[in-house]
Amino acid sequence: MLPLLPAVVAILVTVALALAATLARALTPAAGIVAAVFGAVIVVAAGYGFLALLILFVVASVLATRYRFSEKKAKQVQEGTMGERGVSNVIAHILIPTGLALAVASEPPLLSMPAIAVLYASALAFGAADTFGSEFGVLAGKARSILTFRPVTPGTNGGISGTGELWAAIGAGTTGIVGWALFLLFASPAPPGAILVGVVGISGFLGCQVDSVLGETLENRNLLTKGSTNFLGMLSSVGIAALLLAALGWFR
Repeated sequence: MLPLLPAVVAILVTVALALAATLARALTPAAGIVAAVFGAVIVVAAGYGFLALLILFVVASVLATRYRFSEKKAKQVQEGTMGERGVSNVIAHILIPTGLALAVASEPPLLSMPAIAVLYASALAFGAADTFGSEFGVLAGKARSILTFRPVTPGTNGGISGTGELWAAIGAGTTGIVGWALFLLFASPAPPGAILVGVVGISGFLGCQVDSVLGETLENRNLLTKGSTNFLGMLSSVGIAALLLAALGWFR
C-alpha cells in the first residue's frame, strides 16, 4: 500500500480526474462518484501503475465512444444520451480490477504481484476490447451472429463484424503493451514483457467473445443485464489469463 502522503495525493488526483470526466459528460454524476471511490481504493492498494492503466482505459473508451457519435445517435446505437457511462456500466468494469488491486495489499498476499499485474491488465483488456469492438463495430454497416453467422442489425447483442473483431484485438493488444510500459515506469513487478503482452492480449480478446456469446444467449432473453454480461465477460478474461499463467508456470 502507498504511504500516507503519496496516498493522499493519489486520492486527490483520482477525485479530480473523476470530476473532470463528469464535467466532460463522460460519466454521469453518480458514476463519477463511484469511479472516484473505487479508483482511490485501487491506487492506494496497488500503486500508481495500476491507476495509470485504468485512467488510460477510461480515456480510450471515451474517445472510442465519441467517435462519429452523431452517426451512432442517428442509428440509435449510442451509449447514453451524449456518450456518458452510468453507474451500472462503471461498476461492471471496475469491481474485478478493484478486487485484484486489493489482493496486492492483502497479508499474506493472495497471489504474487506479477500474477496480479497480469490479471488486472487482462480485466482492463477485456474492457478495451469490448468497448472498441462495440463502438467501432456498430459503424461497420453489417454484422453477423457470433453463433449462427446469420446477418443481424449492427449493435445487436451477440452481433460481430470484421471491423469490430479487429478493433477488439487492437484494444486488448494495446492494453497489454501499455500495461507493460506502465508497470516498468512505476516499478510494479510483472512477468517478462512477452508473457504479459501475450497473455493480456489473448485473454482480453477471448473474454470479449465470451461477452458476445452471453449477450446472444442470455442477455437477449433478459436473463442477464448489459452490466452483468460485461461483468461475466471480464471475469472470463481474468480466468483465461489465470489458466495461461498457470500453463506458463507464472501463476504462483
